[in-house]
Amino acid sequence: MTTIALEGMQFFANHGYYEEEQATNTYFIVDVYVQIGDKSMREVTIADDLTGTVNYEMIYEICKMEMKKTTRLIETLAQRIYNRLKMQFPFATKIEVKLSKKNPPLAGVVDRAYVYITQ
Repeated sequence: MTTIALEGMQFFANHGYYEEEQATNTYFIVDVYVQIGDKSMREVTIADDLTGTVNYEMIYEICKMEMKKTTRLIETLAQRIYNRLKMQFPFATKIEVKLSKKNPPLAGVVDRAYVYITQ
């Protein structure tokens, strides 16, 4: 297996369940891991061509587009990102999405809350 990943994509957005969260932007961090099989990877490396592999520029654009859509639950947002990646890269054997919300509005100090989807 070969994993192609983008880690630490940062977006300033207004996702959250409560109106206060939607009125105030906060930082979100997205990590994406896409695995492809060895046979597919051998074909790609022999051809030295971007088609047939995971274009990480496309990963970023998908995440950027989805992050622009205000969403109440980060679970919903992470699932939308996952679904778009699955459609874009149907040959992927595994996709993982980790979506973190920095400084969630809680009654204490919390660095981040996150959702992790792997299928």
